[in-house]
Amino acid sequence: MSDVRTTPDVAPAAPTPLPLRSVLPAFALDVALAITLSFSTLMLGLFGWAAWRGVQLARQQAGSLDAQALQAQIGTPPVLFLIVMTLVSTGGTALVLYFWRRRATPAERLGSINRSRRPGTWCWALAAGLATFLFSSLMSAAGRAQGLDLEPSNLDVIKEGFARFPVFLALFAVVLAPLYEELLFRRVLFGRLWRAGWPVLGLVLSSLVFALVHELPGLNGKPVGSTVFLILVYAGMGAIFAWVYRRTGTLWAPIAAHILNNAIALAVLQVYGGASV
Repeated sequence: MSDVRTTPDVAPAAPTPLPLRSVLPAFALDVALAITLSFSTLMLGLFGWAAWRGVQLARQQAGSLDAQALQAQIGTPPVLFLIVMTLVSTGGTALVLYFWRRRATPAERLGSINRSRRPGTWCWALAAGLATFLFSSLMSAAGRAQGLDLEPSNLDVIKEGFARFPVFLALFAVVLAPLYEELLFRRVLFGRLWRAGWPVLGLVLSSLVFALVHELPGLNGKPVGSTVFLILVYAGMGAIFAWVYRRTGTLWAPIAAHILNNAIALAVLQVYGGASV
């Protein structure tokens, strides 16, 4: 029987690694497509909301507002809109790239189902979920002890969303986000390099992209030291998810681990009013 660590649901890894000159361009294209699709979808949504809001204000003021006054009163989109647009832009991008670039074959899907039936798969998923939360908690405590600002940049949105739409926010944060993030970062990005015979490189690069998506330097409003520390934390979390994916051979394992981590983090946020990364 083959070792599950070398038989992922993406397809068995190549007997010998493929040349990086042929693998890295495909990986870079995946990343570029992900950025382009998610950003353009998000911007279209925001522009659409602003146009709709502008029309509403113009009607309410009977055309008495000039362009500058209208722009000042448009404001920012409501939190529910931001959450839905995140789901549409990032989740939609994950689905597009999966079906376009990394769609599983029937044999791969069957292999994933078979591995998901093994009790050991869920033991590894449970251990990975707990280890991820413990890792992020310890790292956050260490960073705060050094005076770093380690609140995730999306924490305010999460808090407001949970206060106003608790069921939807819980569904989004605990179930939907782990599903599309694992599909994109583990199946598409990590899976491409793993299949080509470069699992360690795939783990490093996909985890780095995962971290940068959550905390992009210059756009998160945090000092350099805090941003670097947050990137290291998120990259470590992504590495654990990639490792359990490779260890079990089914994407359902990192999805379950990610769900568990997010569920614990959300529970801690509600009980103590703060959250680990």
